[in-house]
Amino acid sequence: MESNTIKLTQFSPAAGCGCKLSPETLREILTPVEIDALKDSTSPLLVGNSSRDDAAAIDIGDGRALLSTTDFFTPIVDDPFEFGQISATNAISDIYAMGGHPTVAIAILGWPVDKLAPSVASSVLAGARQTCREAGIALAGGHSIDISEPIFGLAVSGLVEIENLKQNNAAQHGDTLFLTKPLGVGIISTAIKHGKAQRDDVELASESMRSLNRIGPSLAAIKGVNALTDVTGFGLAGHLTEIMVSSSLDAEISWSKIPKLPNLEHYVAEACVPGGTGRNHASIAKHLPSLSDTERAILCDPQTSGGLLITVQPEAVDEVAKVLKNAGLPSMPIGRLSKQANQQPLLKLCD
Repeated sequence: MESNTIKLTQFSPAAGCGCKLSPETLREILTPVEIDALKDSTSPLLVGNSSRDDAAAIDIGDGRALLSTTDFFTPIVDDPFEFGQISATNAISDIYAMGGHPTVAIAILGWPVDKLAPSVASSVLAGARQTCREAGIALAGGHSIDISEPIFGLAVSGLVEIENLKQNNAAQHGDTLFLTKPLGVGIISTAIKHGKAQRDDVELASESMRSLNRIGPSLAAIKGVNALTDVTGFGLAGHLTEIMVSSSLDAEISWSKIPKLPNLEHYVAEACVPGGTGRNHASIAKHLPSLSDTERAILCDPQTSGGLLITVQPEAVDEVAKVLKNAGLPSMPIGRLSKQANQQPLLKLCD
């Protein structure tokens, strides 16, 4: 089958980061194992799994840390080249979200050789290689297996100045929240699978997913940026909840100020909602207010290659907004963090 005639999303029961295990399922898997990377490691590990961060970090002794991460998923778009671009962008984003610069990547490829021609996989790799070039790194190798559904991603290494290393548990009371990309790519990808997506909406979603979060290191270097993470499979609500729980804070966000792709309400009304949305909501419902169907669908929408969620001290808000605006990114604050008022962190949604 030629790469210009296939529809890769038809091979995906859950597209992109929507195929991630839910936060609750992940907790069930990890809790009995009692993994504590910081205790288990014989190397100078700075960041492991305890704070649910985007990458591991190891002190390499010269004021810098080595970052290591991996990410892969099933197709979220039909075009193989774009799938490769998006997968690579998504994986590299974890390095940017820690405040670092990527240095090298290796590929992770699972391919149903009895269903899809090798030439299609070549197109996926070509897309990933182009994105790696844009990020200034080499796609230096990888590993492949024969599997029932196509999956692709990268393992990425990077470097960060330890003073600029950002973690989820460093947010503070009074921090302002920014988000650098619009929500809704999970909804659009589901509309693609259902044959209901408008071409302009697909192009906007793809453009967003292919856009590198290269602004991350510049943001991390600003004094007053306390925490940084990328919004992916758990949705905005899920990744914000991780910051809230790790930092013991409540949050309030403004519905009208959250950047969103166009026509999402239409697609939600057409039942173009990923299966991962419900799992995301169920996993964090105790931290959320009562939400309408549309609010729940968008706030818990599994994002693939989503934007950076930034928490910023009041005195640095103007500087961060200026950096974002100059980069052509959304620069309006979407909310703020406050002291935890009850037994567990709570998210409030206004206007």
